[in-house]
Amino acid sequence: MSRNSKAPSQGAMNAMNRVHRALIRLTGGRVGWHLSGMPMLELTTTGRTSGEPRSTMLSSPLQPGRSYVVVASRGGDDKHPAWYLNLVANPAVEVDWKGSGKKKRIARVATPAERAELWPKITADHQNYAQYQSKTDREIPLVFLDPIA
Repeated sequence: MSRNSKAPSQGAMNAMNRVHRALIRLTGGRVGWHLSGMPMLELTTTGRTSGEPRSTMLSSPLQPGRSYVVVASRGGDDKHPAWYLNLVANPAVEVDWKGSGKKKRIARVATPAERAELWPKITADHQNYAQYQSKTDREIPLVFLDPIA
């Protein structure tokens, strides 16, 4: 049963992403690559049904080694975000890290052991993720965006 009756619509999520990218573009990248105490990145996946590139702006609460970690929270919705479903279907992604240009990466969902280690670190510094988890019965996945060797 859903505990989150006020999850953002896909249209609202898309609009927020458009505004975010416009802010970055209008300020020449001076504003928008760091929000809510976290660096931001632009993730481009391949649409699982369309085969078309799909981009979204995401925060990265942790960057272990040369990897970036993103959180598939969708604001605590009971459904996984579309970008997450896309990368599960096709883990070959592109990442623009803080405006440095798109680079190919491979996405992988954190193992249960990795999530158990990282989740407390993430929620200690960014309590909004703990609030999102409290809104849904699904376990919010963590995703590593790893460099391609």
